[in-house]
Formats: sequence, C-alpha cells, structure tokens
Amino acid sequence: MKKIIYNKFFICFFALIGIVSCTDLDETTYTELSKSNFYNNKLEIIQATLRPFTHMQAWLAFTGQNGYYYHNELSADQVAWPQKGRHAYDNGDHIRQHYHTWTTEESRLLNTWSLMWTGVGYVNAAIEDIQQVDPEAAGITQEELESFVAESKVLRAYHYMKIMDLWGNVPIVTQVGMPENPETQSREAVFAFVEQELLENVEKLQPLSPQLLGRISRAVGYAMLSELYLNAEVWSGEARWADCIAYSDKVINGDGGALAGSMMLDQDPLGPYNNTNENSPENIFQFPFSRQNDFGYSWASFYMGFSNMRDALDVTYSGNNAFVVIPSAFDAYQENDIRKQEWFLFGPQYKYGTTEPILGTEEYRDKPLVYVNNIRRNTEGQTGEGSMTDGEENSGARFHKYRSGTKDDENYLENDYVIYRLTEMYFNKAEALIRQNGGAATSEAVALINESKSRYFSEEDWPSEMYTTSSLTMDELLAERGREFIFEGKRRTDLIRFGKFTTGAWWDKTPDGDDHLTIYPIPYRQVQTNPNLEQNPGY
Repeated sequence: MKKIIYNKFFICFFALIGIVSCTDLDETTYTELSKSNFYNNKLEIIQATLRPFTHMQAWLAFTGQNGYYYHNELSADQVAWPQKGRHAYDNGDHIRQHYHTWTTEESRLLNTWSLMWTGVGYVNAAIEDIQQVDPEAAGITQEELESFVAESKVLRAYHYMKIMDLWGNVPIVTQVGMPENPETQSREAVFAFVEQELLENVEKLQPLSPQLLGRISRAVGYAMLSELYLNAEVWSGEARWADCIAYSDKVINGDGGALAGSMMLDQDPLGPYNNTNENSPENIFQFPFSRQNDFGYSWASFYMGFSNMRDALDVTYSGNNAFVVIPSAFDAYQENDIRKQEWFLFGPQYKYGTTEPILGTEEYRDKPLVYVNNIRRNTEGQTGEGSMTDGEENSGARFHKYRSGTKDDENYLENDYVIYRLTEMYFNKAEALIRQNGGAATSEAVALINESKSRYFSEEDWPSEMYTTSSLTMDELLAERGREFIFEGKRRTDLIRFGKFTTGAWWDKTPDGDDHLTIYPIPYRQVQTNPNLEQNPGY
C-alpha cells in the first residue's frame, strides 16, 4: 500500500468525527456516518483501527503539542528550551523541566495527561466497536477480525506503557466511560496489564510489510516487548533481561517481518529520517505523515528557528526558535563523528546554496547568525557556563536530524516520524547482555554496538573509535545511546534506567538526590476531579 493511500485512511476518519473533510475521494460524505451504518467492510474497519493513531501523534511526536515528548526530553540531559532574551520564559515552564522543580499544577503536564488518556478512550472505543462486527457481513474472515482487535489492544498497551513511564501509578480502564472514577493501580499492576495485553495479542498481528506501514505489526509488538522488558526492573521491580534479549532477537532476526524484505541497519545516517524514510530498511514503527494529503509532519514549532531560517534551508516553514542542544550533549560527540556533522545545525548559517550569511533578528539583528555551543549573554560580555535564563537567539546547536528537503522537492515534508527502529533493538539487546553479565561488556554486546557505531566513522578513523569489552562500560553505553537516539524522545527513560536522572549532573543542572522525581505528579486538577486518584509519593 502506498503511503498516499494510507494517509487517505487518516483523512477520511478525521472527517467521520467532523474534524476535516475528505479530499479527492468519491465516497459518501463521512460526516453523515454513525456506528450503525459504519463498519460495513474491511476498509471501514481499517479506518476505525487507525483513528487512535491520528490522535497519538499529538502527544508522542514533536509536532506542536506539549506531550510525552516534551517531558521525556526537556527533563533530560540533551535538549533544553532556555529563555532567549525576551523570548521563551513562558511562565518558567521549560526552566522547571530542566531543573526538575515542577509542581502538581503544570499546565503542560495536565495537557499531556488529557491527550494521552483521550487516546486510551479512542482505542477502547475502537476495540468495543470492532469486536461487535459480524465478519461475514463485513466480508472478512474471523482471523482478520481478531487481528484488527489485537492491533488495537497492542496499541492500547503502548499507551499504557508510556503513561506508566511518566506517572507510574495510574488507573487501568478498558471500557469507555466505565468506571466513572477509576481507582489508582500500582505501577506493578499496570506493568502486568501491559505485558498480558502484549503477550496475548502479539502473535495475532500481521507481519511488518510495506502494506503495514505505520500500523501495529508483529514486529512492532515485539519491539514494544523489548522496551517493556528492558525497563522492567524500574517499572515492575523485577529485572527481565533474558526476555528483553528474546524479543529484541525476534525483531533483529526478522521474525516479525520487515519493510524491505529483511531487517537491516540503514547505512545512510539520514535514511531513517529523510523525506522518503518509508523505504528505510531499519524502520519498524512510524507515523506515515504526508504533506501531499494534508497530514504533513512538521517539527517547526519546537525545533525550527525564526523565519530567517527559511532561507537557510530553502523551506516554507519556520518556528519558535525553541529547543536547543545543551552544550554538554553536543560536546559528547567526537569531531570526526558523522552524526555531529549531519544531525545538527551549527556554526555560521548561510542562505541555501550560497555563501551569503543569514542575519539575526534579535541580539544579532542585521549581523551574521552563528550557532554557538553555549547558552549565555555573549552580546553582553558574559562568560562561563551561562544558564537557562541567559540564552540568545543563536544559543546552542540545533536540530537537523529530520530533513524535509527543499520546497521544490517532490517529497517535500513527506517525512514519517519514527517510533521504533532496528538500531534500538541492537542497543536493547546489548544492554541486557551487559546487565546479565554484572555490568561487564560481552563480545556479543560489543559487536552489536560497533555495528551501529561503525556507520558514523571513516575507515581510517574506525580502528581507534571501535569499542572493546573493556571500553564499553555502562557509562559509555549510556553516552553512546544518547548520541545515537538524540531527539528521539527516549532520553529521560534511559537516564532513569541507568540511575542517572536524579543523581547525574549536566549543563546547568545539579543532582536532585530525590528519587520521587523519576515519576511525575498526577495533575492537581485530575486529583480534585476524581476522588479515587491517589497522588504520587513526594508530591
């Protein structure tokens, strides 16, 4: 199935709930449909299955909402949203994220809670409706119907896994509107629910293929289990390293299918992220955005600079000049690392294809814009480390991992947002092997990480950059994981698993020494609304 067709499924189902109208389609007007006259055929069942995906991008991807991504990156050691002169103080929201001084009344956290639980509601509704379909009347087999239900249940498990990651102790709700005031369950109970849902349904899923682009395939289910078991010690109190290895292997060996015939690492450092990344052989699960079908993927709001940067990239979008790479994270890359050269905007900025400088608009108005690896008031002569309130318009290296292409590119802004890719399974397995071995690297773990890392160094440099069983320590594994997955929304979870989230120090951040911060507070408004919700410890 081509991505253009897949995205028409998205657009049509948006129309069903009255958000947008269908375009370039000849079907009956979807705004007149209801459950009683929907679910008549396989296409309509697929549309119902996909509806929760259209909502999930609002809280998972960095497309404009303040959701899971915002909290999992801005609280960690790689990305920050500092105040830059008159811009971005924003009630101190981003500063509190960086310093881990958030409260129970954070508006962005409340928004995240609402978005994610609304997503659970959408999945529950889809499951209830699809389970009532008569497969014969809809022209599908019973096995196909069970596969659609399994797909939705695994997607629900993913929602709960991420909700559990942020808040730990939460209710478990599997029916729309029931119960009215659900009770808080322990994190261990939520973990057990997620595990059961995945194990009971993963083998009912279809194998990953181009036709399953962006949907919950068997490979996606295996990847979720790999992540679940990698974090089991934190989330359930019991380490599950052997299970993590087993499900990582299922993805690596292609047992769950693949987009390109077999699973393999993409040798192009931009391949998993570019505007044709539906063809990347290592991608497992992604949002299949499509600008051509009015569902385009945009990282502009958080990651793009002001309108002057349009000329630098020859694009039509601009943003809030918000997220920056913190200095210690940029320093973690060697100068000869191809990732440092390809995944960031740094140094002097020029109009696309020329040597004509891009000019600043704030502190550097009418002067060449040069991104620097510090966050301080250089125009005022400030020296030293700087701080979250000392930024300027050029502070910090910038995001360049996803490339939209120029505005005349036929695939302009057709990038899919990647949720799981094969490299993560390599890292998950390697980490589990090392932890099983008491924290000492095994030769198999070293081989896995080297296979990933070798893509980013020249043949001449590689001998001095490759890992050995003595150099691949746990601290180095965390550092390399950070270099590999920067901007991918995973860093807070990794720091917690390595015991560094509250004990580690990084740019303008001292250790907390208080482990209650490894989960967020239940938003105050929710606790007040539902008397059966229990606030998390320490809040």
